[in-house]
Amino acid sequence: MRTALFPGSFDPFHNGHLEIVETASRLFERIVIAPVRNPQKAPALFSLDERRSMIMAAVAHLSNVEVSDQAGPMLVVDLAARLGADVIVKGLRVASDAESELQQAQVNKAVSGLETIFVPCSSGYSFIASRWLRDLLNYGGADRVGAMVPEAVYAVVKEKFLL
Repeated sequence: MRTALFPGSFDPFHNGHLEIVETASRLFERIVIAPVRNPQKAPALFSLDERRSMIMAAVAHLSNVEVSDQAGPMLVVDLAARLGADVIVKGLRVASDAESELQQAQVNKAVSGLETIFVPCSSGYSFIASRWLRDLLNYGGADRVGAMVPEAVYAVVKEKFLL
């Protein structure tokens, strides 16, 4: 069974992420989404448990997709090995994403032999980034993100930021 690991902070999980997962689910027999803490990013807006829950609800229609419950800091390649992943899947929104993702893929291959597959998102989602969504949520724009996140994520956003 070919397994792909889709790692990311997913803070929050948005429609661009969902599109990548849906594409990967047609290419691989098993997809494991791994919400992780990225120390290079701002502190998380949603807890790891909240992110896992939102992602599970957003991908419930995909029978070959699961969400990792692995906790604690570790290299993505070590997580991939632990989960039995054959490949890492990364999404690309715009050309500038490719440079840093390619370097990361090369490092991952050098230290583990694991390949990375890049899946571009459609132009309709290329402007969506979790960091912009966090800004909107932090500064009173929670009511304006509904078209950018799956309905299950928007339900949590409304509960956390609008009530």
